[in-house]
Amino acid sequence: MFSAFNDMPTPADFATQALTSESNYRFPSFSASEAVTIGLSLRKRFRASSRHAKGKGLVISIQTIAGHTLFACTVGDLGHPSGIGDVSMDSWQVVEGMINVVRRTGHSSYYVEMGMGAMGKTAKQMHLQGEMRINGGAFPVWLENAPCSPIAVIACYSGSSQDDHQLVVNVVKDYLNKIARTSMAPSEGTIPAIPVRESTVSFPA
Repeated sequence: MFSAFNDMPTPADFATQALTSESNYRFPSFSASEAVTIGLSLRKRFRASSRHAKGKGLVISIQTIAGHTLFACTVGDLGHPSGIGDVSMDSWQVVEGMINVVRRTGHSSYYVEMGMGAMGKTAKQMHLQGEMRINGGAFPVWLENAPCSPIAVIACYSGSSQDDHQLVVNVVKDYLNKIARTSMAPSEGTIPAIPVRESTVSFPA
């Protein structure tokens, strides 16, 4: 009767998954142009989601670790003639707080949130108060050859920690897979090499 509940993922499981994503999804390089491409992909994917169809909004911010904004976008409106807003007034403050968590810890805000849950710690105990917001959705941009610190943060907020984190992870994963396929494809105008078989003809000495 209770086996189904015992099989449910725990905060520790989600923290481990988030940490694995950080390790697996690292960039060969990262530019402002790539930030725009990723930001637009986040916007497009969210607009096609059932959550957006039900009236949810989203804010997206991609910044360097030093605080330079590379991309920012709102999906939805602050207000509606009916009086209902699908983006809250404090959405941007929440995103900034999530980005501050990544800057402070070097990890995704979802990993920090789930890790705190696994340890039974509070934000005060972890010294993550003030201008920091423990909410999933901010993901660090690590370079493959620079393991000392992330260089940027990709963040979005719609009010759901797990959904926001997964949205960013899926977009980052698809983008990295795409550039990996592109780098492996033959360049335009090049002629594929023809394999040369070894000759089986022998010559007298």
